[in-house]
Formats: sequence, C-alpha cells, structure tokens
Amino acid sequence: MSKPNYRDIARHAGVGTATVERVLNGRGGVRPELVEKVISAARHLDYPRKLPDTHRGLLRIEVLMVRPETSFYRRLSHAFERIAATLDPLVVVHRSFTDEMNPEAIARRILSTDLSRAGLILAVPSSPLISAAVEKVNSQGLPVVQVVTRASERVGEFVGIDNNAAGRTAALYISRMALRTGPVVAICHPIYQVHRDRIRGFSDYFRDHPGTSNFEWLGFGGDEERTSADLLWSALANYPDLAGLYNAGGANSALIEVLRRHPRGGDVFFVGHELTDYTRAALKDGIMDVVLDQAPEAQARRALDLVLHRIGLTDIKPDQAPIRFITITKEGL
Repeated sequence: MSKPNYRDIARHAGVGTATVERVLNGRGGVRPELVEKVISAARHLDYPRKLPDTHRGLLRIEVLMVRPETSFYRRLSHAFERIAATLDPLVVVHRSFTDEMNPEAIARRILSTDLSRAGLILAVPSSPLISAAVEKVNSQGLPVVQVVTRASERVGEFVGIDNNAAGRTAALYISRMALRTGPVVAICHPIYQVHRDRIRGFSDYFRDHPGTSNFEWLGFGGDEERTSADLLWSALANYPDLAGLYNAGGANSALIEVLRRHPRGGDVFFVGHELTDYTRAALKDGIMDVVLDQAPEAQARRALDLVLHRIGLTDIKPDQAPIRFITITKEGL
C-alpha cells in the first residue's frame, strides 16, 4: 500500500490540499474545526510524519461566564471573541454561560472532562462547591484564571479591579459632589465577593470621613431589575432627603428609570458601574453622575495572556497589578 499524501488526507477530511499543507506545516490561517479534521484524518491514515502536538494544535481554553442577558457579561464575552480572533488559529477559545444561582451545575462544568482543556477562565460566583471544584482541577495541573470575581480565594490567578478602591471612590464622589447632605444608600448582589468588597470600601470611607452625609442603608438587589427598582422606591420613601445612591452591581437601567420617574430623582447623586447604552444616556441626561467602568476588555486580554503564559505559548509574564477602573462623567463622554 502506498503512503498517504496530501490529496488522501484532504479527501478524507473534506478539505482542499492547500488547507492540509497549511495545517501540517504549521502555517496558521486555518479555522480550528478544519485543523481538527485535518489532524484527525492524518492520524487515521497513519501519515508518516510527526503531526502537530497539543501545544501547537487545538489548544482549547474554556471561558465560563454567567448572566448573558446583562450588558457587562456581553461586553466581556465579545472581548474574548475579538481577542481570540487575533490568536493563532490553533488556539480555540470556547465561551459558554451557566446559571449563576446553580452552584452544582457550575461545579460540574468546572470538573467536566468531556473536552480536553489547556486552560480555564472563570467569571462565576463563589460557593463551597464551586471553590472545591476550582481547587481540584487546579491541583490536577489545569491553569485557572478568575476574572471579575473570585470563585476560589485559595488557588488560581485573579484578574480584576481593586474593588475596595472602587467603593471608596464612589463614596468620595458622593460625599464631595452631592447636591445636598443627607442619607446615602447602596445596592449590591451579596453572592459576589467583589460586590461585598465594594460595599466594604464604600462603608469604610464614610466611617473614616464622618460628615453631614452618612451611609444609612444597604439593599440586596441580586442584580435583578424588579427587585432593585423596588428597593430604590422604598429608599426614596423612607429617606425624603436622600442625598446619594451607589449601585455596586447590575440592574442600572431599572434604577435609572426610577430616578427619572420620581419627583426627587434628580436630587440624588447616583454612582454606578459599567458604561452601557443605558448609563451613557443617563450620564448625558444628568440622572446618573459617575460611572466606574471596570474595563472588561482589559480583563479578557490579561486573562488570556496569563493562560498562554502558563502553558508556554508566550515568554512575556503579564502584569499582576489590578486592572485600572475608568471613571466616567457626563463631560468625559
């Protein structure tokens, strides 16, 4: 039997001979799914030469996120997509979403062995089950990078902003720039450590700088629009002289609509996170005063750089400092 050639492999893989030549000679420019077909066909036909090994072919980096309906996680997902398009075609960045309120399902996804993975990037909340899963795969040698929030405090590298500093910054703006003095309230999602860090920094600032405005009340909105809106309506009813609002998480659009509709909404100095279509419009209208954007594009870039460094595809060690958050006002748009 004659030895298989490029035409044999191309016929078996259902691609052209030029594609086979590019894959087997590591020239790049071939879609990952076609690379997999070519290598599989070459192996099946027992092609008599060394084929691309795992560090040159089909390196799968899995990115697991939550809440695809939110603008922030859509931005983060799109950032991974755009950056992945600039990498070697043999590096596959697989993005998927899971239910943030189902720790069992998240843990199963982390522990899954259905597909081989060169690295795992997580943007999921923490829980004992999730932390244990992260620690297990990390102990098995899988590089794990946590983005935005920590799934485990014990292992894995973390990419994110200094959330304590973000909370203190929000408090600084409210205490110095609010139109009136009086009670200040905040809303957060309690299952995220980063939200708790922001609230801690926010509270600490008011403790360290006592004045005529005080942090009076904290509501748990769960990043749900209806819940967050109801909490703000209650705060406006309970505090007729409400001076400031800090939203440490999502559901900004619902809070913006409450402030638009309430007769005293324009008197409340509002600081929130992430520049979106809603927050941009609210800044322009004066309903929102400051946006602290945590630059998900920079976080995605750093996370991928860390994984690529850990698996030996780059010698450049990424910066370990927190990602710089961006302060945006109406005049900075």
